[in-house]
Amino acid sequence: MESEEQKPRIKPIIEGAESLSLGISMVVAVLIGVAIGLGLKKLFGIDWLLWIGVAIGIAAAFMNVFKAYSKQYKEFEKLAKDPRYNMGKKQDDDDDDED
Repeated sequence: MESEEQKPRIKPIIEGAESLSLGISMVVAVLIGVAIGLGLKKLFGIDWLLWIGVAIGIAAAFMNVFKAYSKQYKEFEKLAKDPRYNMGKKQDDDDDDED
């Protein structure tokens, strides 16, 4: 019975960790990109390779945000189809974009 009491306490911690992990993954992606750029700059001696690494890191950070957004959007779509959460609106498979 103790495990049932601990479930509500652990769920907010896990949700908070997921949100925190997005921020951390963005910072880490940029830092890894900078490290790659510095490594390429040191290896080849070309200064602009640093900026290529920075661009790769920023692109990876944006990809992390896009993946998190897609995951949350899928969760929202599941909730929108649930009759308990659609506030009495009729759910159609077709969108109303035909107007």
